[in-house]
Amino acid sequence: MTEAANTDIGYPQAADARMDKDDGPLIRQSLQGDSAATERLILKYQNRIYNVVLKICSDADDAAELTQETFVKVLENLDKFEARSSFYTWAFRIAVNLTLNYCQRNARLAVRSLDSECEPCDSQAKQALKEFLSDDRSPDPAVVAQNKELHQIAMGALNTLDEAQKAVLVLRDIEGMSYARIAETLGIEIGTVRSRLSRARTKLRDILEAILK
Repeated sequence: MTEAANTDIGYPQAADARMDKDDGPLIRQSLQGDSAATERLILKYQNRIYNVVLKICSDADDAAELTQETFVKVLENLDKFEARSSFYTWAFRIAVNLTLNYCQRNARLAVRSLDSECEPCDSQAKQALKEFLSDDRSPDPAVVAQNKELHQIAMGALNTLDEAQKAVLVLRDIEGMSYARIAETLGIEIGTVRSRLSRARTKLRDILEAILK
């Protein structure tokens, strides 16, 4: 299986039907034993799944193992995929559930302190953070990606959220998933998605604002 590569936070990518248009043929070919089709299916989604897993579990080695485990389960159960949701959503659901279960089982992946994740915040970084927080909207991953110090601070703050809140925030604000798709991926109600996201955004903003005090 090809090794997953990490990419920094960037603009949210819309999770729409255009991403799924070729999945049907690839799934059928994979079920018929076409290894090339299977490889294409894995390559299509492995980096995005790896990045979501990494941002939830906060450990590159664990994220790589969980991504590999995700695709092992995907391929083992591919004949059971009934297309009631998109393949993308189905695979992401497996990945997120594996990651959340793993985090709950492993004490070393418990909530981490902001101090352990971030380098000292210098005056320039504080100014960037102040400007970032001056907008009443939720934190924009695109803005975070453009400033290295701000990126480090934001990722440290993200790691202080509990895994359930972190998963919703990552899927919505980083992956750009719709509320409906997040609900489908996590197996929860849309109202629960909205409430978890609101709490996660509020906590993230509170943590970031505390740095400026």
